[in-house]
Amino acid sequence: MSVTHHATAQERPPSQVEAQNTQVPATPVATPYPDAAAGDGNTQQGYNPLRWAEDWRSMRDPAKRNDIFDRLKYIPIGSNDVYLTLSGELRARVNYFSNPQGRKSEHQRQDSYRIFLGADLHIGEHFRAYGELARGPMDGKNIGSPSGTLSNKLLVQQAFVDGTWQVGQTDVGARVGRQVFIDGSNLLFANRDNNTVQTSLTGVRAWARGSTLRADVFDLYYTTYGNGGIGDDPIDWGRRFSGVTAGIVLPKHLFGGSKLYLDPFVWRLRNRETTWGAETAREERTYVGAHLWGEAGPVTIDWTANHQGGSYGGRHLDAWQVLLAGTYRLGKANTAPRLGLHFDYATGGGANGQGKLRNAFAPYGNNIYYSYQGYLTPTNLVAIAPSLTVSPARTLRVTGEYQFTWRETASDAVYRSNGTPFAGTAGTGGRRTVDVARLQTIWTVSPRLSLTGRLEHAFAKSGLETAGYRDSSYAALWASFRF
Repeated sequence: MSVTHHATAQERPPSQVEAQNTQVPATPVATPYPDAAAGDGNTQQGYNPLRWAEDWRSMRDPAKRNDIFDRLKYIPIGSNDVYLTLSGELRARVNYFSNPQGRKSEHQRQDSYRIFLGADLHIGEHFRAYGELARGPMDGKNIGSPSGTLSNKLLVQQAFVDGTWQVGQTDVGARVGRQVFIDGSNLLFANRDNNTVQTSLTGVRAWARGSTLRADVFDLYYTTYGNGGIGDDPIDWGRRFSGVTAGIVLPKHLFGGSKLYLDPFVWRLRNRETTWGAETAREERTYVGAHLWGEAGPVTIDWTANHQGGSYGGRHLDAWQVLLAGTYRLGKANTAPRLGLHFDYATGGGANGQGKLRNAFAPYGNNIYYSYQGYLTPTNLVAIAPSLTVSPARTLRVTGEYQFTWRETASDAVYRSNGTPFAGTAGTGGRRTVDVARLQTIWTVSPRLSLTGRLEHAFAKSGLETAGYRDSSYAALWASFRF
């Protein structure tokens, strides 16, 4: 399918509820909507995946600045109400693939480098302009022709202005321009931090947030990524994503004490040239669903269900996704071991025939959740995976997982993370597709510096083996420094 970028996706965060209420809102209200649930990412130890969501006003006090990087966080321009915050990230990474793309062939090695630089200009309490440049050179062995999200000489990753103000006890605002947008289930859309550059869209987002209710509306267009300089990453006017996401803070007394959030949504994704099977046609896909997530005692949940309707060419769309994940903490400390389980169901069928199209599709989700190698996506998918996370030290986290995967219908293909099918898999082989064993270690040396290692082995099953695909291994190691 041709509606996603040809690249893998970002890592799903360990939990959306591990760092509640650590971010100071840009414009305080009397009783603000919880920051971690507002759709702007989680702030931990001052840092957020969305760098503009960080609040560094504490650096007004020189006594709190410990080094040169702290001085970059609050640069007054004429007065304390007009100031500039500079941010950045440097990442060096090596990826190794055996039998890349599941075909018997020489191994592939990707040596990639990420360089981000952001500037956040605050003009009083209500207005701000943010810009972010990204550079991502890549070298290695047998790298072929990497996509613009993996190898990019230079691009404007974000460039927007926004304004916020208060209406009674409600915080309202609007943002216009190119922006990273992640308001919803990470499996439906994500900033795809696994890539060298992140996924950004261009358009308008507006919001209203009270103490227990919120609503966000958006109208955004995708980006077409080139590999060169700033001028080859234009807006793709043929792919448009719009809709509304609401938010409800559920009562804290539920289940004897909890922090739970319900985010119902209605979205529409339009693409002038969508390919399913041998056909390319205009697709208008509507999403109606809800995201329930949070924690209750030792349990965390992240559940999403949605129905997808609309039309593809002259055909009706009728698809479902049910994406369920949770963990159980084996102790009272935050570093206690966690048992995890995720179950994911996404319908498939109709890509190579007439009648209804039943293939589910995520707008731009976190597909490495299913395979670091980009084997799978929540289209024609059934997956179940138990996991265990341990923290031998406060700054060290190790997660092991084993995933069993089927396709919902064997008459349709097995789909990669970029939405394209594995050639020759439609209607051949069985429903079993690939088992995935994986291990990840993250060492947070400091809030600025982290080291990550990943290992994965994909065991091809009948749904892939019949079409000539084989087992494949993956390994990665990288260091990230941010300021």
